[in-house]
Amino acid sequence: MTEHGRSWTPIGQNDAITWPDFAKAFRRKDLAQVDGHLAWLAQHGVTCLRFMLEYAQTENRYIERPIGKFAPNMVRLWDDLFALCAKHGLRILLTPVDTFWMWIRWKHHPYNRKNGGPCAKRSGWLTCPDTLQAIKSRFTFAIERWGGSGVLFAWDLWNEIHPAHAGGRTDVFTDFITELSTHVRETELRLYGRSHPQTVSIYGPLLHERPDVADAIFRHPLLDFASTHFYDAATINHPKNTVASAICTGKLTREALQHLQDSRPFFDSEHGPIHAFKDLKRTLPEHFDDEYFRHMQWAHLASGGAGGGMRWPNRHPHVLTHGMRLAQKGMAAFVKLIEWTTFRRRNLNEEIRVSEPAFAPFACADDRQAVVWLLRQQNLRKDRTINQEATPLPVNITLPGMATGTYTLTTWHTHEGRAIATRTFTQDSAGDMQLDLGMVQADVAVALRQVSPFV
Repeated sequence: MTEHGRSWTPIGQNDAITWPDFAKAFRRKDLAQVDGHLAWLAQHGVTCLRFMLEYAQTENRYIERPIGKFAPNMVRLWDDLFALCAKHGLRILLTPVDTFWMWIRWKHHPYNRKNGGPCAKRSGWLTCPDTLQAIKSRFTFAIERWGGSGVLFAWDLWNEIHPAHAGGRTDVFTDFITELSTHVRETELRLYGRSHPQTVSIYGPLLHERPDVADAIFRHPLLDFASTHFYDAATINHPKNTVASAICTGKLTREALQHLQDSRPFFDSEHGPIHAFKDLKRTLPEHFDDEYFRHMQWAHLASGGAGGGMRWPNRHPHVLTHGMRLAQKGMAAFVKLIEWTTFRRRNLNEEIRVSEPAFAPFACADDRQAVVWLLRQQNLRKDRTINQEATPLPVNITLPGMATGTYTLTTWHTHEGRAIATRTFTQDSAGDMQLDLGMVQADVAVALRQVSPFV
């Protein structure tokens, strides 16, 4: 919820201060272009951008250099971005360091002891007391400068926390998170009387390699929501079709929600065809990538994730396509059909029953609301995208555990971003709810909401 108690859904993507859409904010080369881009994002339903406070791929985007000296051009850049985001109603998920490029280009980084920094080696980031103090100081600066702004959605306290950052250890994760979380929250409370939500992100496949890290990511008592990065090697990193990646997204979202023991939200804050782009130097064909993006977005939402997940562009140029923006706009319109502030959803991907096996189901519900998405698994085109001209099939679904009452059901055309039909009906007895969705061609989303209970 927003500070005003309204439903708010994180719809957006990863961005960076060196990528094309924001590169001209540096040294105020073209703030009008950045302003126009943010306005366009807002018009397409984008609510949230994930940024790293510095981007260490180059030598001139460090927030501190040397350590403790905050670069004036970078500070001004962030002043401008916060002001422009406020103008257009956008919020930022902010993480303090770019751990990927920081690791690769460690010899250049200001935190490196050889450059006057606190840390002798990159495998000591999470265990070096002086480095911890430096990170806290960076947070203090950011909180004092921008922490009073409603633009700040949340802190990703550490991007893709990894055993390599601690000499192969994972037992230090919880204490490291506690130190940062406590410092950030206490500083915000002291200055502003309230604090922003917190998370720590992780490279998703690490959860299978080192399952002991799950406690720190999903169940740390000080974190407000959980976030992982969906980089499945077989289906997401180098997609062969636009269906398998969606099915994997549904599976990964369900697994993540099963880790949670409370009501904290979950969302995937990074995904995309990273192997295809970075290693194979291949940019996916735009029509294929648009559908791959849209399918993953709906699989994430319907499986119980918050919003559609946050794509890492992995394209050349390194930006999302116009088709992806239309997909975000469609989802932004759909989420208004659900009252999220009261929705206590649970994943039903395996519990929902679908009459037609040609469709893969994705669903989440409580006893009064539901989000469902059905995706056709068969009859793909030669380019491995959905055949939008396939013969429609009649589909019925059965949702378990629904309360009695009057409901509104809206079916949604995800490709065109519009409602197909809306109807009202009554559920006379609690339990299984059977819904006739009519003829479905490629995919369909469903928003179900109780409008009045039986007394």
